[in-house]
Amino acid sequence: MSLQDISARIAKAAQAAGRDADSVKLIAVSKVQPNDRVEAVLEQGHRCFGENRVQEAAGKWPDFMERFSGVDLHLIGPLQTNKARQAMELCHAIHSVDRAKLAKTLARLAQEMGHCPDLFIQVNTGEEPQKAGILPLEADDFIAECRSLDLPVKGLMCIPPVEEEPALHFALLAKIAARNELRGLSMGMSSDFERAIALGATHVRVGSAIFGERVKTPAP
Repeated sequence: MSLQDISARIAKAAQAAGRDADSVKLIAVSKVQPNDRVEAVLEQGHRCFGENRVQEAAGKWPDFMERFSGVDLHLIGPLQTNKARQAMELCHAIHSVDRAKLAKTLARLAQEMGHCPDLFIQVNTGEEPQKAGILPLEADDFIAECRSLDLPVKGLMCIPPVEEEPALHFALLAKIAARNELRGLSMGMSSDFERAIALGATHVRVGSAIFGERVKTPAP
């Protein structure tokens, strides 16, 4: 696969769903990818990337941002409150807002800094105990709480359970977003992004299909 292949598949899936291809943003997931692979994708003109860890992003992206204009960096992994300021300084969107403590920290920092990245609330659609995210039954109240803090909530994010049909989870996320009048849906990865687009995804997170298989994860 390649960036061009994935872009063509996104366009085809959007067309099949009666949507404009430009309504779907491709987040190239660059976590634990060697810099030369990331640079190759940047040189092809792509600018939207996703990282899982603030520390890794901080070590990689300031240099790329100096060399390539218009980089749009998304944090798609869990965010610790003590890394929130660094994430807000570096990232243009955070997809993993998943608890009240983090929401309050982001709101406080937004007041201090005078800006806030676009935020997506992570919903644990599979109700998996080991996975981050607000439970579906608590999502409406948490969205309301984030809005009461004046946070720029743009949408929702989910990571379906590996062993379940992802479309069921994408449909649930879309339903929660619709009733809360949220347009952003961050859902779909390398193996299922076409199904996500059919169900309304606005952001798809694709890594290995663009960059190749990940290298070994660095020690924390």
